[in-house]
Amino acid sequence: MKRIERLVIHCTATPEDREVTAADIRRWHCSPAPVGRGWKQVGYTDIIHLDGSVERLVENNEDPYVDSWEITNGAKGYNGTSRHIVYVGGCDRNGKPKDTRTQAQKDALLSYVKDFKAKYPWADVCGHNELDPGKDCPCFDVRKEFEI
Repeated sequence: MKRIERLVIHCTATPEDREVTAADIRRWHCSPAPVGRGWKQVGYTDIIHLDGSVERLVENNEDPYVDSWEITNGAKGYNGTSRHIVYVGGCDRNGKPKDTRTQAQKDALLSYVKDFKAKYPWADVCGHNELDPGKDCPCFDVRKEFEI
């Protein structure tokens, strides 16, 4: 059990206007190859759907620590000290990286980040691309967006 150090924001890297379900995420992450990645756990604690609704994917006790049963696989090397949230989208219709968030998703993510910072004021908020420069995810500048 380690103290939470950050919230990492992700996108599903799916085309704009295409909804993704919790079952899709579980299949992509936890199913054996070639269907999925064969992970024991999904990559995100929560998902923000196109309509702005937030769905919990992995339960946690909301304390300032990441217990072993709360660890998600969002960013290699950072999972034991991070929470991860993903919004549905992140690609244009041709599969190119693009900020595709709906206004409802932007509003929900802003609320989520504010709540997170109120609970864990010492923790950083960053995009997946800040931890892995080879990634475009989440396809927008997190620090600029949230004035971090």
